Amino acid sequence: MYTQIDSNKRKSLALMILFVVIIAGLVWAWSQYSQSGYYMVIPATIMATGLSLVSFFAGDKIALSAAGAKAISKEDNPYLWRMVENLSITAGVTMPKLYIIEDEAMNAFATGRDPEHSSIAVTRGLINNLANEELEGVIAHELSHVKNYDIRLMMVVIVCVGIITLLADWMMRSFIFRGHSRSDNNNKGNILVLVGIVLAILSPLFAKLIQLAVSRKREFLADASGTLLTRYPEGLAKALEKISTQNMPLKKANKATAHLYISNPFKNSGLSKLFSTHPPIAERIKALRSM
Repeated sequence: MYTQIDSNKRKSLALMILFVVIIAGLVWAWSQYSQSGYYMVIPATIMATGLSLVSFFAGDKIALSAAGAKAISKEDNPYLWRMVENLSITAGVTMPKLYIIEDEAMNAFATGRDPEHSSIAVTRGLINNLANEELEGVIAHELSHVKNYDIRLMMVVIVCVGIITLLADWMMRSFIFRGHSRSDNNNKGNILVLVGIVLAILSPLFAKLIQLAVSRKREFLADASGTLLTRYPEGLAKALEKISTQNMPLKKANKATAHLYISNPFKNSGLSKLFSTHPPIAERIKALRSM
């Protein structure tokens, strides 16, 4: 179990390093080609900073509102409240605010920038259809996202993807409008233009793939970390089995927040594994039952 946790942490770190490499590569290629146009960086940085701050401080409220989640008190659902309270004590984190989504589909998600500002939302269908140990496994999984700062990490990842996409777009525009004016006798300019165009075209795709890979690794990590809280991997495994067999779609599912849920609320097709925010449930169940 601890081996799986360490492995997932190392893989997540490696993927984050790839982000830095891609951004550094784009900046280098652009700096080699263009010595002007850096004035564009200032307003873009201000805009990116503003959006990042909104995401950081209000992202949880936006996600909860988009899901149609309603806050509850202990009196509304003492059973769920005590379960989350006990698991929070075990995890050593502040108890998150609790929300219920009035939807018969089985799903749940956690949000918030840190354990002191976290929330967990579960659907009515999840509460009604899961046994005690199964629901406990799901809650432990979501608490692990909170404890591991996964929501904050994904915010950083999404901002990195946005920066890479902006840089790539600027590079393409720069190449189109300036042409080959910087080429020299050794065709250095032409080579740099070619390298820059390749980077500008491929880097946003690579960045998106890295974002999805980070999301999948954090799901595996939350599964393993959640099991440390319950000491019962089978509970989450059975919950995932039930969730995977449901035919009821989540009514207020949103692609922008799909990565937050314990199970992707959208059906995958084609190259689903590569472009999915979540690992295949069969693989997650297999990993849980090997612990």
